[in-house]
Amino acid sequence: MGMNTLKTGLLMAVLTALLVAIGQAVLGTKGALFFLIIALGMNLFSYYYSDKMTIAMTKSRPLSQEEAPDIHEIVERLAVKAGIPKPRVYLTPMAQPNAFATGRNPQHAAVAVTDGLMRLLNREEIEGVLAHEIAHIKNRDILVSTIAAALAGAITMIANVLQWGLIFGMGRGDDEGEGIGGLLGTLVMIIVAPLAAMLVQMAISRSREYLADAVGAHLSGNPDGLANALLKLEQAAHRIPSQVNPAASHMFIVHPLSAQSMANLFSTHPPIKDRVERLRKMRIGIS
Repeated sequence: MGMNTLKTGLLMAVLTALLVAIGQAVLGTKGALFFLIIALGMNLFSYYYSDKMTIAMTKSRPLSQEEAPDIHEIVERLAVKAGIPKPRVYLTPMAQPNAFATGRNPQHAAVAVTDGLMRLLNREEIEGVLAHEIAHIKNRDILVSTIAAALAGAITMIANVLQWGLIFGMGRGDDEGEGIGGLLGTLVMIIVAPLAAMLVQMAISRSREYLADAVGAHLSGNPDGLANALLKLEQAAHRIPSQVNPAASHMFIVHPLSAQSMANLFSTHPPIKDRVERLRKMRIGIS
């Protein structure tokens, strides 16, 4: 758990350094700060309304205690163990088995399970999945992803401004006597900086998934429950299509859009095989 937290911190530092570097080179400190404030404002809005937006995008509805007493009992017990208030519980009308957590903090959090998940998984596996989602809430991963998105967004906006500046002849290279070398350096920055920011942002997301797996396994006391669930969910994701909005796909425990076809570097989720291997190794420490 400590290694994943350290990795997240280091990746955040890389994003910050990248923002400072491209901002200083292109717009100066004040210009970079201006775009960071814009990006932060946009992402804070999404962060503050994250639960409502995600629930609406996935067409989820409240799942009552009467409908699913077992789900509510598991969520309440895990929340107590995690030291957070019990999240609201939702049902997502989706045949593909999956689950997600959302909310800007533990006091405004929600967990959702799909129809398919309730049909496919046994109680032990459902508990493993819910423990993973409770871990996301406990770890404040919505906040972490919001900060990462703000930094990456600022970098991308600065690169876009620089791109338009070059198109309209407002680049700084010739003014500073850098000539072709300055122009090439600017072009490299336009291409490389946003790509690097996206890769780091994806790496942060994968790191938080590993961390939620580890914390969730400790909360449930049974790494095998989550490991077995992940294997079943991965198989189902390839068989059962999902109509989920791509903007919400990163929220789910298993990428609903069959992320195996994407390169690992460009995925918000780690490979299921790696996640399962780590969970299997955790048996010794927990048993």
